[in-house]
Amino acid sequence: MRISFPVSWDKHSRILKFLLVIVLVLGVSFRFINIDKKAYWDDEAFTSLRTSGYTEAELVERVASVDRISVKDLDKYQNTNLEKGLKDTINSLALEDPQHPPAYYLITWFWVQWFGNSVAAFRSLSALLSLLALPCIYWLCRELFDSFLTAWIAVALIAISPFHILYAQEAREYSLWTVTILLSSASLLQAIRLNTKLKWGIYATTVALSLYTFPSSAIVTIAQVVYVITIEGFRFSKRTITCLLASIAGFIAFSPWLVVIITNLSHINKTVGGQGNMPTLSLIKIWTFNLSRIFIDTNHERAVINFGFENPLTYIIQIILVVLLVILSGYSIYFLCRNTSKRTWLFILTLILVTCLPIMLKDLIDGGARTIVLRYLTPGYLGIQISVAYLLATKITTISRQQKLWRIVLFLLLSGAVYSNVISSQANYWWTKSHSDINFYAAEFINRANRPLLLSDGSMGMILGLSHQINSQVQLQLKPYCHTCRVIPPAVLKKKLLPIPDGFDVFLFAPSNELIQEVEKDAKYKIKLVSVELWRLDKKTI
Repeated sequence: MRISFPVSWDKHSRILKFLLVIVLVLGVSFRFINIDKKAYWDDEAFTSLRTSGYTEAELVERVASVDRISVKDLDKYQNTNLEKGLKDTINSLALEDPQHPPAYYLITWFWVQWFGNSVAAFRSLSALLSLLALPCIYWLCRELFDSFLTAWIAVALIAISPFHILYAQEAREYSLWTVTILLSSASLLQAIRLNTKLKWGIYATTVALSLYTFPSSAIVTIAQVVYVITIEGFRFSKRTITCLLASIAGFIAFSPWLVVIITNLSHINKTVGGQGNMPTLSLIKIWTFNLSRIFIDTNHERAVINFGFENPLTYIIQIILVVLLVILSGYSIYFLCRNTSKRTWLFILTLILVTCLPIMLKDLIDGGARTIVLRYLTPGYLGIQISVAYLLATKITTISRQQKLWRIVLFLLLSGAVYSNVISSQANYWWTKSHSDINFYAAEFINRANRPLLLSDGSMGMILGLSHQINSQVQLQLKPYCHTCRVIPPAVLKKKLLPIPDGFDVFLFAPSNELIQEVEKDAKYKIKLVSVELWRLDKKTI
């Protein structure tokens, strides 16, 4: 494969080729640099738990049935072991986390057999899987535009995107989901173009793989079917029928897990729930900031754009940058629709609108906030990145007075992404990992104590995440909240966290209001907040 340019533009082609190669190398490197530096957060800890084959109920029952437990004891429930196997991993998901299909977790199970159970091992699998998105986006853009340059710019944008790099360093299925979205999209376009049984069979397989990776792939498949029906003039043509049959075949292959999801909908609603009420203006503000993050991470609180927390310049520059990136995204879609065939622009438009608009409207109507989480809108963000790639590839090769301006835009866009990744790669926590900042600062206080004892009736997920940050000598006295349990384990109902044993430096982590009030009533201790979700208990002097 080579990057081709107009003959009149050859003198600039070497510079662009060099820039794209450098960006590609940096994008690959950033996926692995300091891969274990950021705090291991709740969701990632649940990946370790599911891979181990244990259920959360088994873990909670164990920690609540003993007076105290060590960090090493918790490690047992986050490592593969002889007691549990692959079947137990599937059972753990089906019983407690059915909204997470098993494809990624089965791959992870085999991976950690070879490379161990460390944070770096878990995350390196996601990083490697994310690299598969690069040839997939290249293939998809070649099918859409038949343009080497557009394809290579799209590869560069995906490679260096802070959004994709952050999720490439997350021990979850989202980088694999990106791959399957692109793979199914490219295979669909190839099947439409060649219209052979083999190609439609490949498409059906990619649909099944995508569904077994993340259930929201169903919306992506619906978008693809809508696209085919539309380009076929809303007729039940042979191609339309074949597409429908291939999609149905993919769903039939997914049906065993679909049954698991349907029979556990009430449990899924209980464990997933909503993100809380969100005012409309706040929701729209977050959407715009999140859109900018697929190109440049404007997270000023973590020093990407930071002239001081109280300095207005921090917010002014951040807002200007966000507005410019939103305008660029919007203009790229307009430019795409004006300058490409219906078969091209309609594919991108359906990928964006069908996958994003329904859940965005739902949030606007009922005050939900599911769409503030970037990963749920991944298909739409991919569509926007492809349209921006087409805009830039066209503008920088079109002889006009604006050609130099668009070269500068491309350079600044890639440079901003590189800078974002340089900053985030050195951080101990980031916005993608909820509670990771809480755990990081709590661990600093706990690890400084001589003989720390941690009391908590908080979320088991938060405690598991914290266990990766605290020293091995820390003792834990737990009555944890079980997030995915179907019933409260009996040991939790019986467990009492008080009285507190003597001889320890005692901390409360993520306690309930009831636990705080109970400790405050104890005449032996005075309680002091030392960090977010962390209290220190000091003995009162007589």
